[in-house]
Amino acid sequence: MFGRLLWRLLWGNRGRLAVALVSVASGAAVISALLNLDFDLERKLTHEFSVLGPNLVISQKAGAQVQNAGATSPSLMDQAVVESAIAETRAQQRIDAAPYLYIVARVAGRPVVVAGTNLDTAGELNPTWKRDVGPPMIDERVLLPGVSSSLVGRNVARQLKLVPGSSFQLQYLDRKATLGVAGILDSGGAEDNQILVDLRIAQQLAGTQGQIEAEQLRVPGNARAIAEYAARLAAALPGYDVRPIRQVTEAEGNLLNRTRLLIVSMVLLILVLTALCVLATMAALAMERRMDVGLMKALGGSISRIVGLFLAEVSVLGATGALVGCLGGMALAHWLGQRVFGTPITARWEILPLTLALMTGVGLAGALPLRLLGRVKPAVILRGD
Repeated sequence: MFGRLLWRLLWGNRGRLAVALVSVASGAAVISALLNLDFDLERKLTHEFSVLGPNLVISQKAGAQVQNAGATSPSLMDQAVVESAIAETRAQQRIDAAPYLYIVARVAGRPVVVAGTNLDTAGELNPTWKRDVGPPMIDERVLLPGVSSSLVGRNVARQLKLVPGSSFQLQYLDRKATLGVAGILDSGGAEDNQILVDLRIAQQLAGTQGQIEAEQLRVPGNARAIAEYAARLAAALPGYDVRPIRQVTEAEGNLLNRTRLLIVSMVLLILVLTALCVLATMAALAMERRMDVGLMKALGGSISRIVGLFLAEVSVLGATGALVGCLGGMALAHWLGQRVFGTPITARWEILPLTLALMTGVGLAGALPLRLLGRVKPAVILRGD
């Protein structure tokens, strides 16, 4: 009997309830899309911020001294020790790391900053670097037999009139090395004023085999994950300075927090607006059903059973709207991911019960006018007053 009455209520007021259903489904779709975005937001932002380059740097502590061939160097580190500590602390993470050694050498009598590094890894750490290899295509590792390749910053190439495929000679003190230009580098940063060479060449010129000046890393994860890894690495390298690059990690953390605050605010606003729409619909229905409620009471129906019948009606309304809206919200989240991040947002099925609970709660909140039906007096209704 209860089921039949519920069906009659739903079918008999299908016009008004359809308006509320559209409102609930629309709200559920937007909320579902926002929640999907929130669950996948951290991974998307981490991927987007990876193009900014390394987010962790290892260097020598100020005032520390490193022994090198009978002399002391205030800023160099043992490359083997650093890379061993990185390998031991990386766990299952994929961490890209590039060592660096800087010297000031001369090309045709002009001083120029030379950065010795692993060219392939440095390129992976900095995906925004642009390389002009020029025609014809040039192998970036070997240009000519016995001639190593290099990447020349665009400002240096302009000053020294270097082009892809040409060669030049580096001189540092009494040591020399002949290098070929594998490409012109346009980084938009300090590398535009440098020549990037293989680390071993820079170490040979400086006479610092096995030593580096800095190690740049890209650690996946949010600011907290980066800080935790930095702490583990600092414990494994007590003599060195391990510090996150604050501009990158803090910007990522601030953007994540602000975006999540915006998502939560939007979800609350949509819930309030949807509840108001349901509230207006239920208020109109409550006024129309005074006669029905009076008749039910006259026939011996309890007020708890009558109110329970109407609450079941709004619960079905909220659950149906949430189910339809959640499926639409997943499609909306997929579209948002493609438009904003260039990759689809993964559908999270755990969003479904959460959306069902929220929209059912909205439906029950919108049923507040139905409590007025408990005050209906059968005698007054049956007299037509």
